[in-house]
Amino acid sequence: MATTDLLIVGTLSAEPGRKTRGTLAADLGTLTVDIPLTLVNGTHPGPRVLITAGVHGGEFTGIDAATRLAALLEPAEVRGQVIVCPVANPPAVYQGRLGVSPLDGVNINRVFPGDSEGGPTGRLAAWLFTNLVDGADAYVDLHSGGIDEVLTDFVGYRLTGDPELDAKTADLAGAVGIEDVIFGTNADGGNSHAAAARQGVPSILVETGQLGERDEDTARRLVGGLYGVLRRLGVLDIEPANDTAVRAWVWVAGVTAEATGLWYPEFGAGDDVTEGQVLGRVLDPADGREHKVLAPATGRIFYGLRGLTVASGAELAAIAASAPRDPGH
Repeated sequence: MATTDLLIVGTLSAEPGRKTRGTLAADLGTLTVDIPLTLVNGTHPGPRVLITAGVHGGEFTGIDAATRLAALLEPAEVRGQVIVCPVANPPAVYQGRLGVSPLDGVNINRVFPGDSEGGPTGRLAAWLFTNLVDGADAYVDLHSGGIDEVLTDFVGYRLTGDPELDAKTADLAGAVGIEDVIFGTNADGGNSHAAAARQGVPSILVETGQLGERDEDTARRLVGGLYGVLRRLGVLDIEPANDTAVRAWVWVAGVTAEATGLWYPEFGAGDDVTEGQVLGRVLDPADGREHKVLAPATGRIFYGLRGLTVASGAELAAIAASAPRDPGH
């Protein structure tokens, strides 16, 4: 549990009862990028909460909502400390529109907690973990459906096998106000929230919006969800909104392209599918051959690729199945 001591991140600091906005330089080896931060140091003791957005390019809802939240939070209303990073991956956000960085073609959300001696994206992931995630008592990472991705809103988290940590994380996920909550059965892999969970930090992924849309109403609703999270953590003393009944899901399958070509999907985000159902076809433009793509499991599609061109191995869709309300058993 953090106190209201001086909040320091790199060369930025905020005294108790103060808000500081600015940028910090992250050395990526071949270049340096500026990471925007807002530090809100409350007037009463409480947890330190980290909120990031802009891990990927073309995902605008989270960036918009995080920026709005940073402007709205007032230190006099805060118990503890809040760090908001609305653009965690500037090269991908400002120079690209897809999930990979234009610097090295790496998806940063596959390499957390990063490598301080690695390539530019690995170094950036390590910088974010060292400077922001370390010391946090809770972490919320905001994502959206990118410019070629349909998506139905959901909150995600990972089970770690630690009952206390998993219970805290599940409670955090339920506070966002989004009906569908999907958990992974382990904390393996390079996703931000998985890597943070392995370090013992209650961490959730929030996915809102799709197709790279810039929608003000969606961003405002997400700000409301973040207020719900901060209230649940005791950071804000506000009246609770009406509780949202949570539907629990578990990830069961990813769908990948087995050939390079043109993708013709036959599903929408939120569709229920059965194992063996045709989800679409990949057409080879050279010879006209079609490669059927079948559902590897029964469940619901929560996001999927809508762009026309795909490479072999590209993720086409993700499927989750209904799960017991108590995922730990």
